[in-house]
Amino acid sequence: MKKLILMLAIAMIWGCKQEKTEVKPSIAETLETYTIEQMMDNESVFGGSFSPDKSKLLVSSNRSGIYNMYTVASSGGDFIPVTASDSSSVFSISYFPEDERMLFRMDNNGDEIYHLFLREEEGTQKDLTPFEGARTVFYGWARDDKSFYFTSNKRDKRYMDLYEMDLENFTPTLLYQNDEGYNVGGISHDKQYLPLIKSINTNDSDLFLYGFKDKSTTKINLNQSANSSEDFSIDGSSLYYTTDDGAEFAYLMKYNIADGTREKVMERDWDIAGSYFTENGKYQVTYINEDAKNVIEVKDMASGENIELPKFDNTSITNVGFSDDEKTMRFYAGGSNTPSNLFVYDLETKQQNQITNVLNQEIKGEHLVTAEVVRFNSFDGLEIPAIYYKPHQASAENKVPALVWVHGGPGGQSRQNFSSLIQYMVNHGYAVLAVNNRGSSGYGKTFYQMDDLNHGDKDLKDCVEGKNWLTQQGEIDAEKIGIIGGSYGGYMTMAALTYTPEEFAVGVNLFGVTNWIRTLRSIPPWWESFKDALYKELGDPNSADSVRLKRISPLFHTDKVTKPLIVLQGAQDPRVLQAESDEIVAGVRKNGVPVEYVLFEDEGHGFVKKENQIEAYSKVLEFLDVYLKQDKGTPIKDGESMEMNSDS
Repeated sequence: MKKLILMLAIAMIWGCKQEKTEVKPSIAETLETYTIEQMMDNESVFGGSFSPDKSKLLVSSNRSGIYNMYTVASSGGDFIPVTASDSSSVFSISYFPEDERMLFRMDNNGDEIYHLFLREEEGTQKDLTPFEGARTVFYGWARDDKSFYFTSNKRDKRYMDLYEMDLENFTPTLLYQNDEGYNVGGISHDKQYLPLIKSINTNDSDLFLYGFKDKSTTKINLNQSANSSEDFSIDGSSLYYTTDDGAEFAYLMKYNIADGTREKVMERDWDIAGSYFTENGKYQVTYINEDAKNVIEVKDMASGENIELPKFDNTSITNVGFSDDEKTMRFYAGGSNTPSNLFVYDLETKQQNQITNVLNQEIKGEHLVTAEVVRFNSFDGLEIPAIYYKPHQASAENKVPALVWVHGGPGGQSRQNFSSLIQYMVNHGYAVLAVNNRGSSGYGKTFYQMDDLNHGDKDLKDCVEGKNWLTQQGEIDAEKIGIIGGSYGGYMTMAALTYTPEEFAVGVNLFGVTNWIRTLRSIPPWWESFKDALYKELGDPNSADSVRLKRISPLFHTDKVTKPLIVLQGAQDPRVLQAESDEIVAGVRKNGVPVEYVLFEDEGHGFVKKENQIEAYSKVLEFLDVYLKQDKGTPIKDGESMEMNSDS
């Protein structure tokens, strides 16, 4: 018996030894490298207005190469094109409340001077706001569905007045003449009250309630703080607003109009970024900026409890919208590793339909990278948050070059959202650390205000410390770290190359500010209400501040730049003028430094046309491969200059 047991045991052991364990190859071993054409063929879809009968959704998509309007069945199916613009992008706003006419907006190739357009059901289109040189912003439909509200600076280019557009004859009526330079909130459902916001600085603002009947203006906030109107209660008795009064993060308050009392409604450990009620007040939707990612709560007002939203692996719901009958919800779900897809969700049956699959079918999802939130200590011990994209092929045995990514602003925030450009660079073996330097939003008002009148100094040092954090990661080639950014991030790129010329190996400047004096003097006229606040943060170019502004403007210190540079710019940019890029390129080229300049005649502040994105981002990667990775083309030589200037 013992012998039999021993033989069986030996057989089992032998069998285990003979059984081959299948070893699956790692992602790094099977990783495919995608072209810029493949990566930019991911579709971007947003919006989602339900038709009156809920059978369709109206959306915007860039599948044609630029944004156009499409309809799609709420149950899913093919996109039906509504517009076919091949120049300026078309952005859908909404179906009309009681029929299938459509409202949309367009500017002129990125100049940000938007007009509102009507598309009739038979297909004809009409500019409803044909005011020469005036910018128009949609502000919502009236409660009775007979009109809509919009703001326009047609009377005075500096200020946005509030108008009501009648849907019968499309004649606008001036409701509020904005002579004081307020930012206008959404009007109450009964048309009795209008929130007005007056900026104090780039964080703080006073909130007022204007009464149409008696022309009264009542201040809502008690102390200097950041205040923003969110929505009125359905019965019009109260105004909901966010404030950071006495706190680091914004929380939700309710102001009772009849007696002027205030009560705290909701507070979280992060900023409450927005809150509104659905059509009849059944739900309250609240957005929370939780560590650079949207967290959404939908409260059932009858029960006071949050409803359970659909769950996803490795992605999250980023945006929601409701049908007027409050029975159906459309939402987007995505993350840093995938563009957001559109879904329709029946709140009663819990049935869920995925409407889009926007990731290019040629791209394997597992080959994209999920970002990781990290934190590091800066030069003075301040903790700096950042978002880290580590290439699959990166390891201690295969060190990769890296880029410090700086967001726009000042006061912006790098978010845990999908970026085709970042994923393209990461797929090609570049690690990316998106630094939320001091002055970034989302981390408390103290952190937000830390860079006031200190730009190009401590915020830049945070970026340098981000580079130092990268050098400590075993998978990073410490000698090959560059810096990249757009708008204010482009300024930070040029500041890094100018004021810390030996820290970064290369710079990628996407439409960045290089002359603060000119930029602040030439801001768009419709920023007038925000101008004084902007001057308090950055400095007044028409005062003694101009000395400091000149000192921190890279244009006046181009002789310090020694590292290769690529600059990309849109000729129609109303915020950062083309002259900013023209002059920085000319100045740096005098040093004999390699410089490439890519200019797009039909783009504004950011590139929205796919053909331009493909050219821009392919040029960025080619530049990085030569001057950072140094595994293509000719290595860097002293005095070499890249003369390629691509005008599209």
